[in-house]
Amino acid sequence: MGVSQRFKSKFRRFLQRPGSTVDLAPLEKLLPAIEARADELAALDDAELTEAAGAAVGYEEICAIGREAARRGLDQRPYDVQLLGAMSLLSGKVAEMATGEGKTLTATIAAYGHVRLGNGPVHVLTINDYLARRDAQWMEPVYTLLGLTVGWVNEASTPQERRDAYACDVTYVSVSEAGFDYLRDQLVTDVDERVQPTLSTAIVDEADSIMIDEARVPMVLAGAVPGEQDPVHAAAALVRGLRKGKHYTVAEDGRSVAFTAAGLAAIEAKLGIDLYDEEHVVQLSAVHVALHAQVLLNRDVDYIVRDGSVELVDEMRGRVAQRRRWPDGLQAAVEAKEGLDATAEGEVLGTIAVQAYIALYPKVCGMTATAVLVGDQLREFFDLEVAVIPPNTPCIREDEPDRIYATRAEKDEALIDEIQRWHAKGRPMLIGTLDVKESESLAAGLNAAGVPCVVLNAKNDDEEAAIIAEAGAYGAVTVSTQMAGRGVDIRLGGSDQSDRERVAELGGLYVIGSGRHDSRRVDDQLRGRAGRQGDPGGSVFLVSLEDDLVVRHAADAVPPSPRMNADGLVTDEQVDYAVEHAQRVAEGVNHEIHRNTWRYSVVIEQQRKALAARRERLLTSDVAAVMLLEKEPEKAGEMDEDLLARAARSIALYHLDRLWAEHLAELSEVREGVHLRALGRLDPLDEFHRAAVPAFNDLIPEIEARTIATFNETEFDEDWQPDDGTLVRPTATWTYLVHDNPFGSELDRLIASIGRRLSGASR
Repeated sequence: MGVSQRFKSKFRRFLQRPGSTVDLAPLEKLLPAIEARADELAALDDAELTEAAGAAVGYEEICAIGREAARRGLDQRPYDVQLLGAMSLLSGKVAEMATGEGKTLTATIAAYGHVRLGNGPVHVLTINDYLARRDAQWMEPVYTLLGLTVGWVNEASTPQERRDAYACDVTYVSVSEAGFDYLRDQLVTDVDERVQPTLSTAIVDEADSIMIDEARVPMVLAGAVPGEQDPVHAAAALVRGLRKGKHYTVAEDGRSVAFTAAGLAAIEAKLGIDLYDEEHVVQLSAVHVALHAQVLLNRDVDYIVRDGSVELVDEMRGRVAQRRRWPDGLQAAVEAKEGLDATAEGEVLGTIAVQAYIALYPKVCGMTATAVLVGDQLREFFDLEVAVIPPNTPCIREDEPDRIYATRAEKDEALIDEIQRWHAKGRPMLIGTLDVKESESLAAGLNAAGVPCVVLNAKNDDEEAAIIAEAGAYGAVTVSTQMAGRGVDIRLGGSDQSDRERVAELGGLYVIGSGRHDSRRVDDQLRGRAGRQGDPGGSVFLVSLEDDLVVRHAADAVPPSPRMNADGLVTDEQVDYAVEHAQRVAEGVNHEIHRNTWRYSVVIEQQRKALAARRERLLTSDVAAVMLLEKEPEKAGEMDEDLLARAARSIALYHLDRLWAEHLAELSEVREGVHLRALGRLDPLDEFHRAAVPAFNDLIPEIEARTIATFNETEFDEDWQPDDGTLVRPTATWTYLVHDNPFGSELDRLIASIGRRLSGASR
């Protein structure tokens, strides 16, 4: 980055506008020409419109025909701002469009345009399966009029259903399902087994959530391996009776826990061993992980237990994170804590981070209601610029300043009082809480105060569409975990639109946040549920100085005796600054985690791409047979040509996949181990590269060596098949996403623990 660019970046941050935005003027100049086509296109019958759609070229024709198709197919005529959004997507930008501005229809016109411009097929990547299916089915009449086919994929889709969906011009699919399909396709032994075509264009819905918040999450394809005794379950029983202060201490920020000398002695007495003997490193790691699960991971905050399994809660959206699990044994530790059987983890056969998967698409664009705040990150990680699309109707929502209270109890009391006051008048309210536990606690408090409410959280997120549809009804009180990515608009009056005016006269939907989230974007997503399309609305956030955000990131910035009223309401500008500062620090921490995680991922992704290219050659050509003819001419030369090609391909692919799985396991161990070298003042990233690169360089020769050895050991006949016992692949595979471990790796925790122990001993 040059000096000028760095100066501009710092200046934007000074103005609190971290992401620069593109100039929309060139696109706005096209709007009159698009409007001029309206009458001409309206005069066409459906068949003629479809014919015209198939011949469209340029943004003007694409938008004019797309607008007419939407008018006929959905009885919705896209606004000019939606066309600006579509053209921004066509020009490869991330369009920031406020909640309720019609992003789904905007993406439809853009998808049609990309196909017409030769950038198809188009994948619309969504947050979850529900939105993929809903949007594909909702927009299908428009695509039909435009002469395009549309399909969708969800977790339950069969391989053939996936092939059919991906064969369409436009496919709606969650980013995780698309990534898992890619990983599975990387293990096929026959080209016809693939389900996903060559990647071309991705339109990313909720772009900030997927491309920033989810970007570093690895998607994993695992295979069955013989089970081993899980030491974590035994460790869970050992730590269950330990007491805070006596056996362990928790750091002030609440993100790490360490055994005291008495705690370690108690564990060692039960086991009858010295945990710090080298031979007992597995048990030492297991008890540390079990302690973290017991003390720092909380039910109904970090996870829920449903249908006999632990389901992780996505902190950014307050809903179950589908097929997500913690790494480093933490998942098994939590399952043991809750008295559940450990779920299979298996051997990792393939993995790719969300960021790396999206980067495989030659063309990427996206849309969201909150992109500007992560504009720098979108540019850094994806080379994407943000286009801020103005609202169709000016927003008249009244956003009140935060109300900050000294204690959490005072904040909770004020929250219930505020809800009672407005509920008595009939004004609909949406209360956003930070986690499941808080939503249920607040609901209990409201019921005790005589205020009926509906709760939307990770435990009932399958009912979210119905709940949100009525959140704008007269007198409705909806308590919800975070609203980012919910994908449903709240209409004033709910399903009874006769109440719309009565609700509007009360000030519209009133959004109340029970605390600030680690990300301003998540708060803005919640606030944006009110005031859609020029509706009246209001919002306010209630914060306490005891909230985790303030305690973790701004405790030193809070004055010791801030000015406050008798009810605990703080009236000190320095405290207002401290809360804002805490949120910016939290965002900075998450950004650094993203950047650091990606630095480790870069070399693995480069290696994966190189091996994938080699695998493609093995799969689609006879290079393996040629290699065997060169290395083992006597045996290979005697074989039938077709049998040799089939056998050579199968053997080479097997060993390539086998060695890649072994390589991933080795890199995982290296990644853990390099942190110990930090104690010797070595850069862990340099040490990781120093181990990873030579290991990969040894991979190709080893693939050839094993291929030749297996070829020589195998007796071939015309009926030979690769699954005859020689090349056995996993009998079962499954997919999951690795949830960020908020406490670092096992060895991170271990080093910190040892450091504290040594520090304590030296006093």
